[in-house]
Amino acid sequence: MKARFLLLFLVSGIFSGTMGQSTIDFTFTAVDNATYVKLDSIKVMNRTHWSDTVLYWPDTTLTYEITPGDTMLYVGYAMEFPVGVQSIGNRAAQFQLSQSYPNPVRDQAIISMSLPSKGLVNITVADIRGKVALNFDRKLQEGTHSFIFHSGNERFYILTGRWNGITQSMKILTEGPVSGKTCRLEYTGVENWNPTLKQSLAATDLVVQESGILDSPTTNETYTFQFATNISCPGTPTVTYEGQVYNTIQIFSQCWLKENLNVGTMISGTQEMSNNSVIEKYCYNNEVDSCTKYGGLYQWDEMMQYTTTQGVQGICPPGWHLPTDEEWKILEGAVDSQYGIGAPEWDIEYSNRGFDAGTNLKSISGWYYGGNGTDRFGFSGLPGSYRYDGGGFFGSGDFGSWWTSSEFDSYAAWSRYLPRNGPEVGRYCDYKVSGISVRCLRDY
Repeated sequence: MKARFLLLFLVSGIFSGTMGQSTIDFTFTAVDNATYVKLDSIKVMNRTHWSDTVLYWPDTTLTYEITPGDTMLYVGYAMEFPVGVQSIGNRAAQFQLSQSYPNPVRDQAIISMSLPSKGLVNITVADIRGKVALNFDRKLQEGTHSFIFHSGNERFYILTGRWNGITQSMKILTEGPVSGKTCRLEYTGVENWNPTLKQSLAATDLVVQESGILDSPTTNETYTFQFATNISCPGTPTVTYEGQVYNTIQIFSQCWLKENLNVGTMISGTQEMSNNSVIEKYCYNNEVDSCTKYGGLYQWDEMMQYTTTQGVQGICPPGWHLPTDEEWKILEGAVDSQYGIGAPEWDIEYSNRGFDAGTNLKSISGWYYGGNGTDRFGFSGLPGSYRYDGGGFFGSGDFGSWWTSSEFDSYAAWSRYLPRNGPEVGRYCDYKVSGISVRCLRDY
Protein backbone atom coordinates (compact mmCIF):
# COMPACT_ATOMS: atom_id res chain seq x y z
CA MET A 1 0.00 0.00 0.00
CA LYS A 2 1.31 3.44 -0.89
CA ALA A 3 1.06 6.52 1.25
CA ARG A 4 -0.09 9.59 -0.61
CA PHE A 5 1.10 13.17 -0.49
CA LEU A 6 -0.69 15.76 -2.56
CA LEU A 7 0.89 18.82 -4.06
CA LEU A 8 -1.88 20.86 -5.65
CA PHE A 9 -1.28 23.94 -7.73
CA LEU A 10 -3.95 26.37 -8.77
CA VAL A 11 -3.58 29.18 -11.15
CA SER A 12 -5.59 32.38 -10.70
CA GLY A 13 -5.53 36.02 -11.55
CA ILE A 14 -5.34 39.34 -9.77
CA PHE A 15 -6.65 42.03 -12.07
CA SER A 16 -6.18 45.74 -12.34
CA GLY A 17 -9.25 47.93 -12.29
CA THR A 18 -12.66 47.21 -10.83
CA MET A 19 -15.16 47.80 -13.62
CA GLY A 20 -17.32 44.72 -14.20
CA GLN A 21 -15.58 42.74 -11.49
CA SER A 22 -17.04 40.83 -8.55
CA THR A 23 -15.58 39.19 -5.45
CA ILE A 24 -15.74 35.37 -5.56
CA ASP A 25 -14.66 32.74 -3.03
CA PHE A 26 -12.99 29.57 -4.37
CA THR A 27 -12.74 26.55 -2.06
CA PHE A 28 -10.78 23.44 -3.02
CA THR A 29 -10.69 19.83 -1.96
CA ALA A 30 -9.59 16.56 -3.57
CA VAL A 31 -10.42 12.85 -3.71
CA ASP A 32 -8.99 9.66 -5.16
CA ASN A 33 -12.13 7.88 -6.32
CA ALA A 34 -14.14 8.57 -3.13
CA THR A 35 -11.25 8.77 -0.65
CA TYR A 36 -10.31 12.23 0.65
CA VAL A 37 -6.86 13.50 -0.33
CA LYS A 38 -5.12 16.27 1.61
CA LEU A 39 -4.15 19.38 -0.33
CA ASP A 40 -0.59 20.51 0.30
CA SER A 41 -0.59 23.55 -1.97
CA ILE A 42 -2.78 25.17 -4.60
CA LYS A 43 -1.99 27.18 -7.75
CA VAL A 44 -4.69 28.94 -9.87
CA MET A 45 -4.20 30.05 -13.51
CA ASN A 46 -6.25 32.69 -15.29
CA ARG A 47 -6.27 31.70 -18.95
CA THR A 48 -7.72 35.06 -19.93
CA HIS A 49 -5.28 37.40 -18.19
CA TRP A 50 -2.26 35.10 -17.64
CA SER A 51 -1.87 35.68 -13.92
CA ASP A 52 -1.43 33.27 -11.03
CA THR A 53 -1.16 32.76 -7.28
CA VAL A 54 -0.31 29.92 -4.87
CA LEU A 55 -1.93 28.78 -1.62
CA TYR A 56 -0.46 26.39 0.95
CA TRP A 57 -2.19 24.00 3.31
CA PRO A 58 -4.26 24.60 5.42
CA ASP A 59 -5.28 27.66 3.40
CA THR A 60 -7.52 26.14 0.70
CA THR A 61 -9.84 29.11 0.10
CA LEU A 62 -9.11 32.01 -2.21
CA THR A 63 -11.03 35.31 -2.43
CA TYR A 64 -10.41 37.90 -5.13
CA GLU A 65 -11.93 40.11 -7.79
CA ILE A 66 -12.75 38.38 -11.06
CA THR A 67 -13.88 39.81 -14.38
CA PRO A 68 -16.99 38.13 -15.87
CA GLY A 69 -16.04 35.72 -18.64
CA ASP A 70 -12.55 34.96 -17.34
CA THR A 71 -11.54 31.35 -17.89
CA MET A 72 -9.87 29.83 -14.85
CA LEU A 73 -7.68 26.72 -14.95
CA TYR A 74 -7.10 24.91 -11.66
CA VAL A 75 -4.25 22.42 -11.82
CA GLY A 76 -3.47 19.78 -9.20
CA TYR A 77 -0.41 17.60 -8.71
CA ALA A 78 -0.46 14.42 -6.60
CA MET A 79 2.71 12.59 -5.58
CA GLU A 80 2.77 8.97 -4.50
CA PHE A 81 5.65 7.77 -2.32
CA PRO A 82 6.80 4.25 -1.43
CA VAL A 83 5.47 2.59 1.72
CA GLY A 84 6.59 4.38 4.88
CA VAL A 85 7.08 7.81 3.34
CA GLN A 86 4.20 9.99 4.49
CA SER A 87 5.36 13.44 3.42
CA ILE A 88 8.31 15.64 2.68
CA GLY A 89 9.72 17.05 5.88
CA ASN A 90 11.18 20.16 4.33
CA ARG A 91 9.20 22.25 1.83
CA ALA A 92 12.51 23.12 0.15
CA ALA A 93 12.78 19.44 -0.85
CA GLN A 94 10.52 20.04 -3.81
CA PHE A 95 11.17 21.11 -7.37
CA GLN A 96 10.48 24.84 -7.35
CA LEU A 97 10.77 27.51 -10.02
CA SER A 98 10.78 30.98 -8.40
CA GLN A 99 9.29 34.08 -10.00
CA SER A 100 11.75 36.33 -11.79
CA TYR A 101 13.01 39.41 -9.98
CA PRO A 102 12.37 42.13 -10.87
CA ASN A 103 9.15 41.66 -12.78
CA PRO A 104 8.44 43.54 -15.02
CA VAL A 105 11.96 43.23 -16.46
CA ARG A 106 13.78 46.23 -17.87
CA ASP A 107 16.78 44.40 -19.35
CA GLN A 108 17.56 41.40 -17.18
CA ALA A 109 16.14 39.50 -14.20
CA ILE A 110 17.26 36.84 -11.74
CA ILE A 111 15.51 33.45 -11.75
CA SER A 112 16.12 30.59 -9.31
CA MET A 113 15.27 26.90 -9.50
CA SER A 114 15.47 24.43 -6.58
CA LEU A 115 16.16 20.75 -7.27
CA PRO A 116 15.74 18.09 -4.55
CA SER A 117 18.20 15.82 -6.41
CA LYS A 118 20.41 15.94 -9.48
CA GLY A 119 18.85 15.43 -12.88
CA LEU A 120 18.27 16.76 -16.37
CA VAL A 121 16.69 20.21 -16.40
CA ASN A 122 14.95 21.74 -19.41
CA ILE A 123 13.99 25.41 -19.55
CA THR A 124 12.09 26.90 -22.47
CA VAL A 125 11.02 30.50 -23.04
CA ALA A 126 8.12 31.15 -25.40
CA ASP A 127 6.41 34.31 -26.60
CA ILE A 128 2.67 34.96 -26.25
CA ARG A 129 2.03 33.10 -29.51
CA GLY A 130 3.71 29.97 -28.15
CA LYS A 131 6.80 30.31 -30.35
CA VAL A 132 9.86 29.03 -28.48
CA ALA A 133 12.48 31.77 -28.21
CA LEU A 134 15.13 29.72 -26.37
CA ASN A 135 15.69 26.20 -25.11
CA PHE A 136 18.10 25.29 -22.27
CA ASP A 137 19.09 21.70 -21.36
CA ARG A 138 21.64 20.78 -18.70
CA LYS A 139 22.24 18.15 -16.03
CA LEU A 140 22.29 19.96 -12.69
CA GLN A 141 23.07 18.79 -9.17
CA GLU A 142 20.91 19.08 -6.07
CA GLY A 143 20.51 22.64 -4.82
CA THR A 144 19.17 26.06 -5.70
CA HIS A 145 20.40 27.21 -9.10
CA SER A 146 20.49 30.81 -10.31
CA PHE A 147 20.04 32.18 -13.82
CA ILE A 148 20.03 35.62 -15.39
CA PHE A 149 17.30 36.12 -17.96
CA HIS A 150 18.09 38.72 -20.63
CA SER A 151 14.94 40.01 -22.32
CA GLY A 152 14.58 40.45 -26.05
CA ASN A 153 12.20 41.98 -28.52
CA GLU A 154 8.94 40.87 -26.86
CA ARG A 155 6.62 42.39 -24.24
CA PHE A 156 5.58 39.06 -22.73
CA TYR A 157 7.24 35.67 -22.18
CA ILE A 158 6.27 32.33 -20.59
CA LEU A 159 9.25 30.55 -18.97
CA THR A 160 8.73 26.84 -18.28
CA GLY A 161 11.06 24.65 -16.20
CA ARG A 162 10.97 20.84 -16.27
CA TRP A 163 12.63 18.31 -14.00
CA ASN A 164 11.85 14.63 -13.44
CA GLY A 165 8.46 14.86 -15.16
CA ILE A 166 7.39 17.93 -13.15
CA THR A 167 6.61 21.15 -14.98
CA GLN A 168 6.25 24.69 -13.63
CA SER A 169 5.69 27.87 -15.63
CA MET A 170 5.72 31.57 -14.92
CA LYS A 171 4.93 34.78 -16.75
CA ILE A 172 7.66 37.35 -17.41
CA LEU A 173 6.68 40.88 -18.37
CA THR A 174 9.15 43.36 -19.81
CA GLU A 175 8.98 47.13 -19.58
CA GLY A 176 9.26 47.27 -23.35
CA PRO A 177 10.74 45.35 -26.27
CA VAL A 178 14.47 45.80 -26.85
CA SER A 179 14.82 46.32 -30.58
CA GLY A 180 17.28 44.04 -32.32
CA LYS A 181 17.93 41.84 -29.25
CA THR A 182 16.97 38.23 -28.62
CA CYS A 183 16.29 36.80 -25.19
CA ARG A 184 18.89 34.52 -23.61
CA LEU A 185 19.45 32.64 -20.36
CA GLU A 186 22.74 32.74 -18.46
CA TYR A 187 23.51 30.10 -15.81
CA THR A 188 25.28 31.66 -12.80
CA GLY A 189 25.73 28.83 -10.27
CA VAL A 190 24.30 26.73 -7.43
CA GLU A 191 23.83 26.99 -3.67
CA ASN A 192 23.86 23.51 -2.14
CA TRP A 193 21.44 22.39 0.54
CA ASN A 194 20.55 19.04 2.09
CA PRO A 195 16.80 18.65 2.52
CA THR A 196 15.57 16.42 5.33
CA LEU A 197 13.16 13.63 4.39
CA LYS A 198 11.44 11.22 6.75
CA GLN A 199 13.46 8.57 4.96
CA SER A 200 15.80 8.54 1.99
CA LEU A 201 13.90 8.83 -1.25
CA ALA A 202 15.21 8.66 -4.80
CA ALA A 203 13.57 11.07 -7.24
CA THR A 204 12.81 8.16 -9.56
CA ASP A 205 10.58 6.62 -6.86
CA LEU A 206 8.04 9.42 -7.18
CA VAL A 207 4.87 8.96 -9.19
CA VAL A 208 3.63 12.41 -10.16
CA GLN A 209 -0.01 12.88 -11.14
CA GLU A 210 -1.82 15.94 -12.40
CA SER A 211 -5.47 16.92 -12.25
CA GLY A 212 -7.07 19.95 -13.83
CA ILE A 213 -10.43 21.72 -13.82
CA LEU A 214 -11.52 24.44 -16.26
CA ASP A 215 -14.29 26.88 -15.39
CA SER A 216 -15.62 30.41 -15.92
CA PRO A 217 -17.07 31.06 -12.45
CA THR A 218 -19.70 33.71 -11.71
CA THR A 219 -20.51 32.80 -8.09
CA ASN A 220 -18.75 31.25 -5.09
CA GLU A 221 -17.59 27.74 -6.00
CA THR A 222 -16.27 24.62 -4.30
CA TYR A 223 -14.08 22.49 -6.59
CA THR A 224 -13.19 18.85 -6.03
CA PHE A 225 -10.14 17.48 -7.83
CA GLN A 226 -10.36 13.82 -8.79
CA PHE A 227 -7.06 11.91 -8.76
CA ALA A 228 -8.38 8.50 -9.78
CA THR A 229 -7.40 7.49 -13.31
CA ASN A 230 -7.79 4.58 -15.72
CA ILE A 231 -10.94 3.39 -13.95
CA SER A 232 -14.59 3.62 -14.89
CA CYS A 233 -16.02 7.00 -13.91
CA PRO A 234 -17.16 6.73 -10.27
CA GLY A 235 -20.92 6.24 -10.21
CA THR A 236 -21.17 6.06 -14.02
CA PRO A 237 -19.40 2.94 -15.35
CA THR A 238 -21.52 2.87 -18.51
CA VAL A 239 -23.91 5.12 -20.43
CA THR A 240 -26.80 3.80 -22.53
CA TYR A 241 -27.67 6.20 -25.32
CA GLU A 242 -29.74 5.74 -28.47
CA GLY A 243 -29.72 1.96 -28.06
CA GLN A 244 -25.96 1.62 -27.53
CA VAL A 245 -23.92 1.07 -24.39
CA TYR A 246 -20.75 3.13 -23.92
CA ASN A 247 -18.07 2.49 -21.31
CA THR A 248 -16.61 5.42 -19.38
CA ILE A 249 -13.05 6.25 -18.39
CA GLN A 250 -11.89 8.57 -15.59
CA ILE A 251 -8.67 10.44 -16.36
CA PHE A 252 -8.09 12.53 -13.24
CA SER A 253 -10.85 15.18 -13.07
CA GLN A 254 -12.20 14.40 -16.54
CA CYS A 255 -14.73 11.65 -17.24
CA TRP A 256 -14.80 10.60 -20.93
CA LEU A 257 -16.75 8.11 -22.99
CA LYS A 258 -14.22 5.37 -23.67
CA GLU A 259 -15.49 4.82 -27.22
CA ASN A 260 -16.08 7.17 -30.14
CA LEU A 261 -19.69 8.24 -30.49
CA ASN A 262 -21.75 6.10 -32.86
CA VAL A 263 -25.21 7.62 -33.03
CA GLY A 264 -27.51 8.50 -35.90
CA THR A 265 -28.53 7.31 -39.36
CA MET A 266 -25.80 6.48 -41.88
CA ILE A 267 -25.77 8.51 -45.08
CA SER A 268 -23.47 8.24 -48.08
CA GLY A 269 -20.14 9.99 -47.91
CA THR A 270 -21.11 11.91 -51.06
CA GLN A 271 -24.00 13.61 -49.23
CA GLU A 272 -23.75 16.69 -47.05
CA MET A 273 -25.35 16.57 -43.63
CA SER A 274 -28.31 18.88 -43.06
CA ASN A 275 -30.32 20.42 -40.24
CA ASN A 276 -33.31 18.12 -40.61
CA SER A 277 -33.94 17.00 -36.99
CA VAL A 278 -32.29 13.63 -37.76
CA ILE A 279 -28.77 12.90 -36.52
CA GLU A 280 -26.73 11.74 -39.51
CA LYS A 281 -23.37 9.98 -39.60
CA TYR A 282 -20.80 8.72 -42.08
CA CYS A 283 -19.21 5.28 -41.87
CA TYR A 284 -15.79 4.66 -43.41
CA ASN A 285 -16.19 3.52 -47.05
CA ASN A 286 -19.97 3.61 -46.42
CA GLU A 287 -19.72 0.33 -44.47
CA VAL A 288 -21.84 -0.10 -41.33
CA ASP A 289 -19.20 -2.36 -39.75
CA SER A 290 -16.74 0.54 -39.79
CA CYS A 291 -19.04 2.56 -37.54
CA THR A 292 -19.36 -0.42 -35.21
CA LYS A 293 -15.57 -0.62 -34.94
CA TYR A 294 -14.52 3.04 -35.02
CA GLY A 295 -17.68 5.04 -34.37
CA GLY A 296 -19.34 7.47 -36.74
CA LEU A 297 -17.80 10.41 -38.57
CA TYR A 298 -19.59 13.75 -38.32
CA GLN A 299 -19.48 17.17 -39.88
CA TRP A 300 -18.89 19.89 -37.29
CA ASP A 301 -22.28 21.60 -37.67
CA GLU A 302 -24.13 18.29 -37.36
CA MET A 303 -22.14 17.38 -34.25
CA MET A 304 -22.90 20.79 -32.73
CA GLN A 305 -26.59 20.56 -33.74
CA TYR A 306 -26.24 23.81 -35.63
CA THR A 307 -25.04 26.12 -32.90
CA THR A 308 -21.59 27.66 -32.46
CA THR A 309 -21.58 27.74 -28.65
CA GLN A 310 -18.57 25.73 -27.51
CA GLY A 311 -19.09 23.10 -24.84
CA VAL A 312 -22.71 22.36 -25.82
CA GLN A 313 -24.32 18.95 -25.54
CA GLY A 314 -24.69 18.64 -29.30
CA ILE A 315 -25.16 14.98 -30.25
CA CYS A 316 -23.79 13.76 -26.89
CA PRO A 317 -25.95 12.04 -24.24
CA PRO A 318 -27.75 14.20 -21.65
CA GLY A 319 -25.33 15.28 -18.91
CA TRP A 320 -22.41 15.15 -21.36
CA HIS A 321 -20.98 17.70 -23.75
CA LEU A 322 -18.64 18.19 -26.67
CA PRO A 323 -15.14 18.94 -25.32
CA THR A 324 -13.66 22.35 -26.00
CA ASP A 325 -10.17 23.06 -27.28
CA GLU A 326 -9.14 24.04 -23.72
CA GLU A 327 -10.54 20.79 -22.26
CA TRP A 328 -8.51 18.78 -24.76
CA LYS A 329 -5.42 20.71 -23.60
CA ILE A 330 -6.13 19.60 -20.03
CA LEU A 331 -6.32 15.97 -21.16
CA GLU A 332 -3.04 16.30 -23.08
CA GLY A 333 -1.22 17.86 -20.15
CA ALA A 334 -2.58 15.25 -17.73
CA VAL A 335 -1.27 12.30 -19.75
CA ASP A 336 2.05 13.70 -21.02
CA SER A 337 5.14 12.82 -19.00
CA GLN A 338 7.03 16.05 -19.78
CA TYR A 339 4.59 18.90 -20.39
CA GLY A 340 2.07 19.56 -17.64
CA ILE A 341 -1.44 21.00 -17.64
CA GLY A 342 -1.33 24.68 -18.58
CA ALA A 343 2.14 24.48 -20.17
CA PRO A 344 2.65 26.77 -23.22
CA GLU A 345 3.36 23.61 -25.25
CA TRP A 346 -0.36 22.93 -25.56
CA ASP A 347 -1.13 26.38 -27.01
CA ILE A 348 1.05 25.79 -30.09
CA GLU A 349 -1.07 25.87 -33.25
CA TYR A 350 -0.98 23.68 -36.38
CA SER A 351 1.60 21.29 -34.99
CA ASN A 352 2.18 18.01 -33.22
CA ARG A 353 2.83 18.87 -29.57
CA GLY A 354 3.92 17.16 -26.39
CA PHE A 355 6.41 14.43 -25.58
CA ASP A 356 4.39 11.19 -25.30
CA ALA A 357 0.74 12.23 -24.85
CA GLY A 358 -0.19 10.68 -28.21
CA THR A 359 1.40 7.34 -27.37
CA ASN A 360 -0.37 7.32 -23.99
CA LEU A 361 -3.79 8.13 -25.51
CA LYS A 362 -3.71 5.58 -28.35
CA SER A 363 -5.12 2.08 -28.11
CA ILE A 364 -2.68 -0.81 -28.11
CA SER A 365 -4.37 -2.55 -31.06
CA GLY A 366 -6.35 -1.57 -34.15
CA TRP A 367 -3.53 0.27 -35.96
CA TYR A 368 -1.70 -0.69 -39.13
CA TYR A 369 1.54 -2.54 -38.32
CA GLY A 370 0.65 -2.40 -34.63
CA GLY A 371 1.20 1.34 -34.08
CA ASN A 372 2.94 2.52 -30.90
CA GLY A 373 0.03 3.06 -28.51
CA THR A 374 0.35 2.15 -24.81
CA ASP A 375 -3.18 3.23 -23.72
CA ARG A 376 -1.65 4.16 -20.39
CA PHE A 377 -4.71 6.07 -19.19
CA GLY A 378 -7.47 3.99 -20.78
CA PHE A 379 -8.56 6.55 -23.39
CA SER A 380 -8.19 3.90 -26.14
CA GLY A 381 -7.90 6.28 -29.09
CA LEU A 382 -8.58 4.41 -32.35
CA PRO A 383 -7.66 5.28 -35.98
CA GLY A 384 -11.22 6.11 -37.05
CA SER A 385 -10.28 7.67 -40.42
CA TYR A 386 -11.52 10.85 -42.07
CA ARG A 387 -14.16 11.93 -44.55
CA TYR A 388 -12.93 14.83 -46.65
CA ASP A 389 -14.93 17.45 -48.53
CA GLY A 390 -16.32 15.82 -51.63
CA GLY A 391 -17.14 12.47 -50.09
CA GLY A 392 -13.97 10.38 -50.11
CA PHE A 393 -12.54 8.54 -47.09
CA PHE A 394 -8.98 7.86 -46.01
CA GLY A 395 -6.84 7.06 -42.98
CA SER A 396 -8.57 4.03 -41.45
CA GLY A 397 -5.97 2.18 -39.38
CA ASP A 398 -3.43 4.95 -39.95
CA PHE A 399 -4.61 7.91 -37.86
CA GLY A 400 -7.46 9.19 -35.72
CA SER A 401 -8.99 12.67 -35.64
CA TRP A 402 -11.44 14.19 -33.16
CA TRP A 403 -13.43 17.40 -33.23
CA THR A 404 -13.43 19.99 -30.49
CA SER A 405 -16.47 22.25 -30.06
CA SER A 406 -14.27 25.37 -30.46
CA GLU A 407 -14.45 27.30 -33.71
CA PHE A 408 -11.40 28.51 -35.57
CA ASP A 409 -13.44 30.70 -37.91
CA SER A 410 -16.75 30.44 -39.79
CA TYR A 411 -15.34 27.70 -42.05
CA ALA A 412 -13.14 25.65 -39.72
CA ALA A 413 -12.88 24.34 -36.14
CA TRP A 414 -10.10 23.02 -33.91
CA SER A 415 -9.43 19.28 -33.96
CA ARG A 416 -6.99 16.72 -32.52
CA TYR A 417 -4.91 14.23 -34.48
CA LEU A 418 -3.18 11.01 -33.40
CA PRO A 419 -0.79 9.51 -35.99
CA ARG A 420 -0.01 5.79 -36.16
CA ASN A 421 3.61 6.02 -34.98
CA GLY A 422 4.16 9.56 -33.69
CA PRO A 423 4.34 10.12 -29.91
CA GLU A 424 2.69 13.57 -29.91
CA VAL A 425 -0.84 14.94 -30.33
CA GLY A 426 -1.61 17.20 -33.29
CA ARG A 427 -3.62 20.39 -32.81
CA TYR A 428 -4.99 21.50 -36.16
CA CYS A 429 -8.08 23.11 -37.63
CA ASP A 430 -10.26 21.25 -40.13
CA TYR A 431 -12.97 22.43 -42.47
CA LYS A 432 -16.35 22.00 -40.80
CA VAL A 433 -17.60 19.97 -43.78
CA SER A 434 -15.04 17.24 -43.03
CA GLY A 435 -16.20 14.05 -41.32
CA ILE A 436 -14.32 13.40 -38.06
CA SER A 437 -14.72 11.23 -34.94
CA VAL A 438 -16.43 12.55 -31.77
CA ARG A 439 -15.80 11.89 -28.07
CA CYS A 440 -18.05 13.16 -25.28
CA LEU A 441 -17.00 14.57 -21.90
CA ARG A 442 -19.19 14.45 -18.79
CA ASP A 443 -20.37 17.78 -17.42
CA TYR A 444 -18.36 18.83 -14.37
